[in-house]
This record gives sequence, C-alpha cells and structure tokens, in this order.
Amino acid sequence: MNRVSEFSHSQQQLQDLSLLILDEARRQGASACDVDISEGCGLNVSVRLGEVETLEYNRDKGVGVTVYLGQQKGHASSSDFTPDALRDTVAAALAIARFTAADPCAGLADPALFAREFGDYDLYHPETLPVEEAIRQAQACEAAARAVDPRISNSEGASVAGNAANWVYANSLGFIGGGMSTRYSLSAAVIAEESGSMQRDYWYDVARARADLGSPEWVGRRAGERTVRRLGARRLKTGSYPVLFEATQAGSLIGQWVSAVSGSSLYRQSSFLLDSLDTQVFSPCVSIIEDPFLPRGMASGAFDSEGVATRRRNVVEAGMQRGYFLGSYSARKLGMQTTGNAGGAHNLIVPATHKADALLRELGTGLYVTELLGHGINLVTGDYSRGAAGFWVENGQIQYPVEEITIAGNLRDMYRQIVAIGDDVLPGSSRRVGSILIESMTVAGV
Repeated sequence: MNRVSEFSHSQQQLQDLSLLILDEARRQGASACDVDISEGCGLNVSVRLGEVETLEYNRDKGVGVTVYLGQQKGHASSSDFTPDALRDTVAAALAIARFTAADPCAGLADPALFAREFGDYDLYHPETLPVEEAIRQAQACEAAARAVDPRISNSEGASVAGNAANWVYANSLGFIGGGMSTRYSLSAAVIAEESGSMQRDYWYDVARARADLGSPEWVGRRAGERTVRRLGARRLKTGSYPVLFEATQAGSLIGQWVSAVSGSSLYRQSSFLLDSLDTQVFSPCVSIIEDPFLPRGMASGAFDSEGVATRRRNVVEAGMQRGYFLGSYSARKLGMQTTGNAGGAHNLIVPATHKADALLRELGTGLYVTELLGHGINLVTGDYSRGAAGFWVENGQIQYPVEEITIAGNLRDMYRQIVAIGDDVLPGSSRRVGSILIESMTVAGV
C-alpha cells in the first residue's frame, strides 16, 4: 500500500451503486430495502526478532442487501459489484424473505428520525506509507522493547498497520449517507525471563491519524517496561481486598455494562440490568457520556447503521441509568424508541474523579490488576469471575507482581462500589475511561 486511500470507487460511485440496488429491489417486488456497501484497503507488517514475519496487503469490498416483503425479511451479500451479481444478490435476499415468518417488529427505521446533518468529525487521514517505512517502524518498535532490559529474552514481535474504509448506507425511505475513515496502529509484545520464570506483556497505540500515534520507540519501551516489571510474580493469599483496574482493563467493565443495557439483552430478558432506567446502577461518582461527535473518535458518526441521527447524551448521571442502547428492532420489541445505536454504542466518556497518580494512594492496600484472563461473566445474573495478574500494593506503594489469581464478585455490586476513576485515559479507544477503583472484591489465590 503506497497510500492508505487507494479506493477503486469514489463516494459518489458507491452512492450510485446503492441507488441502483434500491431500484432493482423495487423492480423485483420488495416493499422496502436497505443497502450497506463498502470498500477497504490497508497494509499490515509484523516483524519478530528483527525479521519480517508477515507482510499483508488487503483490498476488499462488499455489499449487503436487506429486503422486506411486508414484515418478512431477507438478507444477502456479495463481493461482486457487477450488474448481474447485484441483481442476483437482490433476488437471493427476496428468496430468503419469502420463506421467513413475518415479524411485527421488522422494518426500516422511522424516517422522521433519520440524520439530516452530516458533520465532519476528522476521521479520514490518508497517508503514504511505503512498505519499507512500515518495516522500519516495526523493527524500531521491537528493538526498543528488547533493549529495555537484558532479561528480555524473546519476542512475540511488533506490528504496524494502516487501514482505510469507504462506505455508504442507503434505504428505500430516501436516506443515503456515507463516509471515509482511516485507522493506524503500532504494537509490540516481548517475553522476559528470570530464575526459570517467564513473563509476557505488550503495549499498543491506535489513532485515526498516523501523526497522533506515539513513536515506535515509545510504544516499544512501554512494552518492554511492562514486561520486566512482572518478573518475580507471586501468588496472593485468598481474601477480600480493594481492586484497582488499570485503564487497559477498566474499559471491559464499561463494555459489560453496555452489553447488559443493549437492546438484544433487554428484550430477550437476559440481562441483570432489566428495568434499570432511572435507577441507581453505579456509585454516585460515575457518570457516562455518549458523544458520537468526538473529533477523530474511534466510534464517531452522524448516524447509526440504520440512518438514525446520533446524539450526545448523558447515559449515566451520578450513577443513575438514564438511557439504553437501542436500534429500531429492539426498541419496537421493548415498546420504546430507538436511541440511534443500531450497530452499537458510540464514543463513551467516563469523567475522572482523581489524578491517575493518586489512585494507588486511594487504593491503600489491595490489588492492582493489569491483565484479565478468561471470560467468566454471566450477564443474566451479573456474576463475575476472571483470572488476573497485576501487583500487590501496600500503603499506596507497589510491593511486588502477582499472578495466578482469580477475582470474583457481581457486576451489580461492583458498579455500586466504584470509589474512584483515574484520568489515565487511553486515547485510541471508543471507551474513554481511566483506571477504576472498586471498594472490595474476592481474590482467590493460595
């Protein structure tokens, strides 16, 4: 990839194709139709021990067609944009619809809710990225990680990636919109060894614009330093302790809440947060803002995957649940209105209560979690149990690394026991939350 933007179709051409598909769907008898059409290109380079391990160029395109016969729905997709292939894709979607049971909640979004304004959120930053330069950056990143300490004995490698997307959504109710975006990343992971024990850790950076990434040397050093500090890890005595989730792990706590208050979990009655609107879900120190209009945000956009206008809103205010994440289908199932979240949540911002360097003092004596393992989360009950590694802290000072432990609790209690949130936000995430301190959790060790 010489340039992260070399599309074979312009925005206008994708829009023209989508309109042709909508016309074809009407001609073949569909009562309604929507179209997603996209194209992507990119480069991914990885090196290990200084040698190129993978060099991948990608260029792909696809179209998804959803048709309705009343409230019978069918979907088909294709990577072929020729007229014959598009006609066949529409016909395949209609054939599926004819064998599908009518669903009273199926259908396109309410056109009164469609986006009318399309802002520029600064998501598209195409750059020339010669493969030789990508290799050099990956090698520099890995070399910086390995140079941190002589105990770093091996490497899982470093990677540099750049990708661009060009897409359009259109439907038969008159909505059409699209956009272009870029995404760049750097990462490294290395292994350190001491007294027969090995530890691994990593670091990464992600941004819409390559200029916003940390340098390869900085990313590599962070990976090396994080690996070395884990050497000499011990087990902990089982007990109940305060737990501080590092920012790299805190985002998963917010992600589990999003899943629990999203449409499919709610209408299927498979969430521990059913009927939680206007109730206390988090501690009063927690507020969560959804901001789809964040410049260079990883989840920014003027409309969702149904064309419904997005909006900035306070989803949690002082711990109170003020909103769900709904698309049109789930909203109809719940007797509610879509929140413009078909396709998921947009940028979530959790305001900090403390400076990051004050959180260990706030923790006092307890566990600082820097890695989570496994997926022991039951969203129906809220039960939470995951393997973990990190550091034991006493009197606000890190004492030693710990490993082979399990932390357990219930998300309902954990959310209400949040006592502090740091300002150490990872900028390349759609969940902008710093480290989270929870008052008490069960820690199983020896």
